[in-house]
Amino acid sequence: MNKVVKISVAGACAALLVTGGIGAYNIVHGLAGGGGEAPSGAGHGLDPAAVSSAPPSDDDAVRLTRAFLASWSARHLGGAASDTDAPDTAERALREYADGLHLKKLAFDRVASVGASTATPGATKVTFVVTAQVAGGTWTYPGAVAVLRSAGGQTAVHWNNSVLYPGLGEDQSLTAGALPVDRSSARVVASDGRTDLSTFPSLREIATTIRREATPEGGSAGTGVAVVDADGNGVETVETFSKGRPATIRTTIDARLQKVAESAVTDGHLEEKAAGTVALDWRTGHILAVAHTGADGDIAVNGIKSPGSTMKIVTSAALFDRAGLTPDSPAPCTDSLTANSQSFHNDSDVRADPGSTIAEAFTVSCNTSFIKDGFHYLVHDGDASALHDEAVDVFGMGSWSIGGGVATTDPSIPPDAQGGDQAAQFIGQGKVTATPLFMASVAATVRGTGFRQPVILPGQRQATAPRPISARTAGYLRSMMREVATRGTAAPRLGGLAGVGAKTGTAEEGDHTNGWLTAYDSRISVAALVEGGRSGVDSAGYVVRRLLTGS
Repeated sequence: MNKVVKISVAGACAALLVTGGIGAYNIVHGLAGGGGEAPSGAGHGLDPAAVSSAPPSDDDAVRLTRAFLASWSARHLGGAASDTDAPDTAERALREYADGLHLKKLAFDRVASVGASTATPGATKVTFVVTAQVAGGTWTYPGAVAVLRSAGGQTAVHWNNSVLYPGLGEDQSLTAGALPVDRSSARVVASDGRTDLSTFPSLREIATTIRREATPEGGSAGTGVAVVDADGNGVETVETFSKGRPATIRTTIDARLQKVAESAVTDGHLEEKAAGTVALDWRTGHILAVAHTGADGDIAVNGIKSPGSTMKIVTSAALFDRAGLTPDSPAPCTDSLTANSQSFHNDSDVRADPGSTIAEAFTVSCNTSFIKDGFHYLVHDGDASALHDEAVDVFGMGSWSIGGGVATTDPSIPPDAQGGDQAAQFIGQGKVTATPLFMASVAATVRGTGFRQPVILPGQRQATAPRPISARTAGYLRSMMREVATRGTAAPRLGGLAGVGAKTGTAEEGDHTNGWLTAYDSRISVAALVEGGRSGVDSAGYVVRRLLTGS
């Protein structure tokens, strides 16, 4: 937390206000000019070994407490300390109390015994009310002490910091004046500077993390009394005299689009299946929306699943960049194919086409076409690292920090794929995993002709990719993704939307499938995952359409 700012008070402290009863008792004990001399009968540091198990009487406990409070209020701190069982420690603490609060006046009222102490064995508890005029205002609070008695009848206030203020720790102190701009009160807001992220269900945990980890800006300190630790860091505000203005932490979230995303992941077509979506500004990498449902946490940024055929974007890029192919290169689409002794097949609605090209196979999402070309052109002498290298070099795959301490799960395309995984990776299966965040970034890289690492805080450092996507490859991919949106697998949801490119995916996972879709338009890139979705277009497609249309 921020350091507490302690306000200086010009001039000497004014005379302390003493209530009549305590003041009279102080005079009787000759303390008015005593300069710290202890009153008659004071504790003088009660020997712990001599403490009686029988608590002092109510009258004796109140009598000593009044003497202690009278000395304290009159600034006879040595005298007050001598009424305790730890005079040296007490005197230092009493001075720090006065200095930290910039104490002007101190008064005590309603001094009364409440019987045996439950916290200090063998002690009588005496309560009172403290009224302290400190820097910035007047502070009133309840206080209490535990009074012990020795076997010889001597009484003493049992000292600990809670004598100064209830619950005050031994390594804590009090300060008054300007309060710290409390990090915990900072508002984490959308890019409009007004909308609080905690109003969105999907962003509450993210907002809490950002509030704890990021540095607030602006705001103004209020005044009051605070508990601080040994380093002067604020622990708790115990009294507020004037309220400050909370600091803010501005994020990249678009409040309007976030509202759409929150609604989209609960779309009725999803039949309450867990869903996650991310929208990016493909020009900057700014995260505009993150929304999710389900019991497994934020699957939008941490839902690490096989991305299915959305990975064919990266596979196509690798074929263009590393094998010199084009969208018109042959990519025969057969009903099934065996690679490294593993059999692969297409979805039932994909028709075989021996004369298919890469572009045509991409449009209908033919698995066997990409396994055949990928295995033939990108696996050499058992080395299947080309897809991994393309994802790292061009699409920026790696460990990202999106800012504010928000945790994300890294995608994975193992560089040392073996057996059937060497073929399965080209259709986003096997050991290939990704998140909606990563797949939204893949679409953004294609549309923006270059990788811009997603961030949720403006100004956050963005990792770079080793090389930008080539204009040739980006052009090929945009043309193919446009075909998917207008007449291919995404057309039932995205057909008719201007400037949209897309890629669907249906990934097998255990006994069910997950639906994926990633897309872009002239403003944003989006990806969505629906766990248990029958197909990408008939699950994630509904989510993506609503984000692209803003409705």
